[in-house]
Amino acid sequence: MQSLHQKKYRQRHGAFLVEGGKSVMELLSSDLETEHVLLTAEFASQNREQLPAGLPLVVATEYELTQLGTLATNNTALAVARLPPEKALPPTLPESALLLALDEVRDPGNLGTLLRLADWYGLPGVVLSPGCADPYSPKTVAATMGAFARVHVWERDLAEWLPTLAGGVAVFGADLEGDNVHRLALRPSGVLVMGSESHGLAPAVEACLTRRLHIPRGASGGAESLNVAISAAILLDNFFRNQ
Repeated sequence: MQSLHQKKYRQRHGAFLVEGGKSVMELLSSDLETEHVLLTAEFASQNREQLPAGLPLVVATEYELTQLGTLATNNTALAVARLPPEKALPPTLPESALLLALDEVRDPGNLGTLLRLADWYGLPGVVLSPGCADPYSPKTVAATMGAFARVHVWERDLAEWLPTLAGGVAVFGADLEGDNVHRLALRPSGVLVMGSESHGLAPAVEACLTRRLHIPRGASGGAESLNVAISAAILLDNFFRNQ
């Protein structure tokens, strides 16, 4: 299990770690395939009715769970799940729904929060550039708070994929020179592209934008910038405000 801390072994074995009681229970209630579950006797007793019948369970100590996983402490559960096969990304999807696309978002905590946002707003999925953090790393999975089990993820070179979208599909992106998002009547259709805090969007990706959105800073605000997940949350809220 410790080998699954590293991406190359996750890819080699086609599996990933899920740590903590909440995340493991989300896994067990999803369509993802579960290979192994280790849990403490106390957690097993507390959740006996929710544990699927026939699933092989191994009772372990808190020390054993902590040694096998990445959390500083784990007194509940740990599981090994199969990496889900990537489902087809319908080319017409952005015409009828809003997709979130992430360009070089390398921090697993930010990526996990963005996947959690996609889950909250019911987005059909998230498109990741090859430079993004691994959506199935332990840190990302933990940060999703269970969203990893529900949100579809696709990996695409955004500079190549975005130009293939049908004409008329809006491609939105954050820009200090963009339109004030608070003054717009947006609807959840198209693609919202978010880049890393340190580098923003790659020039080739930025060239694909059809509309630039700006989150105005308060009159007395002094922060230089917003965290990418916070920015995405504000923008998504404006897309869904009137739904």
